[in-house]
Amino acid sequence: MSENTILPKITALAISFNEEENIERYIESLSFADEIILVDSKSTDATISIASKYNITIINKDFENFSSQRNFAISKAKNDWIVFFDLDEIITKDLEKEIIQAVQNPNNKVAYYVKRNFFFLGKRIKYGGWQKDKAVRLFNKKYCKYNGNLVHEEVAAIGKIGIFKNGLNHYSYKNFDNYNDKLNLYSKLQAENLYLQKIKPNCYHFFFRPLYRFIWQFYFRLGILDGKEGFILAYVHSFSVFKRYLQLWMKYRKID
Repeated sequence: MSENTILPKITALAISFNEEENIERYIESLSFADEIILVDSKSTDATISIASKYNITIINKDFENFSSQRNFAISKAKNDWIVFFDLDEIITKDLEKEIIQAVQNPNNKVAYYVKRNFFFLGKRIKYGGWQKDKAVRLFNKKYCKYNGNLVHEEVAAIGKIGIFKNGLNHYSYKNFDNYNDKLNLYSKLQAENLYLQKIKPNCYHFFFRPLYRFIWQFYFRLGILDGKEGFILAYVHSFSVFKRYLQLWMKYRKID
């Protein structure tokens, strides 16, 4: 690459709500980015006061759903290449180098997956479906946007997607109440999505779907090999499936 070549610039985006434990580490790990934008859903803790110490752009926006929040953040980015990690994901120096190299030499790729190691109750979870967990964390906004799902949103890309050799550690679990609150939010958003599709819950959804989720995660996807942590994860996720259809049932009956 010649000295006169202009290197592509990178915008780092994040969405947040009450992330005072992670925000400082997250911002400092993105020192390689040319621009950092934080879209915050009106945090009530010290997230904003901590973030304000840094030279970043902070935007307050009411939370609607994950796709709209992320796509809004993308619309504010000055640069085409976007890194969009969750605040509970740890970006290593090796991953940083790989990101920079990919942006400089994309090799006809418009996005890149990052493999994730999930930690729960202080233990790395190797089974239950998490053994193949990956997510797009670098992409070119000219060819990519989030697919519109209210929850479990994914990047929809027009073009080839690569995958990085270096993964990251994902610490989604702070404490049990916090993790359960996340599942409650996911259940609510999934219920809203089903309501928009005019799907009405019945006995199949209330009894079979939660049971199937537990069996699928704990036995078929080998969560049993993660021991008690695998059992707890399978149980709380199966219960979140039950809550999804309970919340859907309540929406049809206009019950808060």
